[in-house]
Amino acid sequence: MTLLPNSRTEPDGSAVIRVLSYNIRSMRDDPDALARVIGACAPDLVLVQEAPRFFRWRKKLARLAAASGQVILSGGGTAAGPAILCSLRATVERTEDVLLPLTPGQHRRGFATAVVRFGGARVGVLSCHLSLRKDERYEQAGLLLDRLAGMGVEHVIAGGDLNEHPGGRTFARLTESLQDCWAMAPWGGEHTWTRTDPRRRIDAIFATKGVEVLGCGVPLGHPGVTETDLRAATDHLPVLAALRIPASDPR
Repeated sequence: MTLLPNSRTEPDGSAVIRVLSYNIRSMRDDPDALARVIGACAPDLVLVQEAPRFFRWRKKLARLAAASGQVILSGGGTAAGPAILCSLRATVERTEDVLLPLTPGQHRRGFATAVVRFGGARVGVLSCHLSLRKDERYEQAGLLLDRLAGMGVEHVIAGGDLNEHPGGRTFARLTESLQDCWAMAPWGGEHTWTRTDPRRRIDAIFATKGVEVLGCGVPLGHPGVTETDLRAATDHLPVLAALRIPASDPR
């Protein structure tokens, strides 16, 4: 398979970064396999869903970050599950955890968000895990778009477990204003659910129009990522994207 570009900063200040989106099922499966998959993908940002949320959740997430060459950026229990990890390449400007309105009888949902810089490129980041209920999911997509618009950043990346495949109403709402990175530059595998018999793409990475998508998909066959580890790590397959973020206007 064609390899994704490595992370780098260009002479003009733009940055090529790798972004991984991954539902880790609260690390209830094989955390060593999970760390190996993340580490092999060499991401600059990891958009996590179903991070540990309860007893000693910070310690568990910190262990995963350390084992995979990352640090905790935001989220976890304070965002009801979504989290963001990052490499030391990122310069952190700010972070914010957002809890969404709670529907009685449903799981609490939230967003983990941050604004970071890579070289001369400034980018907003959001990790999400949308509702299993289609009406609530659609409303959460609207809240996601509002949150991105309010970050005050020209270039934004969002990703997560949408609990919906392309062609669904929520997916369509997001792609009205965001690029679906897989659709823009397919690479690797497409389907993320289930890990043993993947037939649906319910996990995705999105980016605003100014971001160049160099490749995006499930890292099947990527160096260091084995099928054994993918099956053992969690119940979803991850999505890896290589993106070029333009340099920010110095003004």
